Amino acid sequence: MQRILSTQLPAHVGRTVRIAGWTHRRRLLKSVAFLIVRDAAGLSQVVVTDPAVRAALEKLTEETVVEVTATVVANPTAPAGVELTDPTVRPLGPAAVPPPFDLYRPTLTATLPTQLDHAPTALRHPTRSAALRISAAAVAGFRATLDARDFVEIHTPKVVGSSTESGANVFALDWFGRPAYLAQSPQFYKQLMVGVFERVYEVGPVFRAEPHDTVRHLAQYTSLDVELGFVADHRDVMAVLRATLAGMLAGVADRAGAAVATLGIGLPEVPAEIPAVHFTEALRIAGAPADEPDLAPAHERALGEWARAEHGSDFLFVTGYPMAKRPFYTHPDPQRPAYSNGFDLLFRGMELVTGGQRLHRYDDYLTALAARGEPVEPYAGYVDAFRHGMPPHGGFAIGLERFVARLTGAANVREVTAFPRDLHRLTP
Repeated sequence: MQRILSTQLPAHVGRTVRIAGWTHRRRLLKSVAFLIVRDAAGLSQVVVTDPAVRAALEKLTEETVVEVTATVVANPTAPAGVELTDPTVRPLGPAAVPPPFDLYRPTLTATLPTQLDHAPTALRHPTRSAALRISAAAVAGFRATLDARDFVEIHTPKVVGSSTESGANVFALDWFGRPAYLAQSPQFYKQLMVGVFERVYEVGPVFRAEPHDTVRHLAQYTSLDVELGFVADHRDVMAVLRATLAGMLAGVADRAGAAVATLGIGLPEVPAEIPAVHFTEALRIAGAPADEPDLAPAHERALGEWARAEHGSDFLFVTGYPMAKRPFYTHPDPQRPAYSNGFDLLFRGMELVTGGQRLHRYDDYLTALAARGEPVEPYAGYVDAFRHGMPPHGGFAIGLERFVARLTGAANVREVTAFPRDLHRLTP
């Protein structure tokens, strides 16, 4: 008899079926016992009245893996409106050691450090696994949206020979006796691949050795990177980002509706045109000094409140960041060279995306590096490609875990990360 999942039970009323999963909870009442079995799709309720089956049930522990053969009976009060009666229950392994928290409760009451210490088990809780399902659906939507626009998925090295991609600290390692580093981003490679495919994207890990210990930072996270050629300026990039976000949220709605319902959240609407303000205007709105070189988290929160109040939008573009705060490969605003053709996208008052137009002329790279007192040699393999013809191009990068945290309302990005890596954590 083929195993079926809990969500398939309503289609089998009156039939004998086989399910399998984890012992989610046992309720041993005087005249009847209930076994709740959890599988990848949800919960099934098994009604036990036979004394021998009940005796076996009493020996089980929560999280023991079992197989149940029983008859499906309609019951509007049971999960999915059905329950299983006259069961045969067979353990598929030894009795499980109960975890240090109750997975059957609506919420995990253990502290986040305890959950992270026991992540392989904590992630079984419906609220934790729901966030990961939303993450997977968002990535599927990301890929589908870009594939439909003739982007090509690429895969770039995560071990590099230079630590000079940006101002961020890097993780050094030994590469057969030579110094090497974990890549901070695929930035250089995705730009170079514009010269091959014109439109590219990548889903992959990036590594930042910045000693942050905050609820919004990880030392390793998943970056959704996009780069496209033949743009007029950064506004073309922003238009693609807007469509990508809409596609990601559509993917969540389509593929992870049950997970969204489990968490009790609403999905935001991406406006047909996301409101945008120049950096100088953003400072004024946020009440920051006019000479402030960057936006602090408090400024981002103020701007998020303003975007919601003035435009009814959870999203806000801030354009024209000062060139001094952007990487050397950023294209300046031709009309205001002190400011960039770069942008950040704020999502509910937090920076989610950084992007912009890049330099595409070889001589401009030499000038930009010289202006910052940087030697060309560490960048030679990257910069040399621009001698051979590169179109005007730009791109962006979305931090997946931060996106899911803001979407689900998680207070800490680690709540939506399966096995987070940060300043203090290398296990499990």
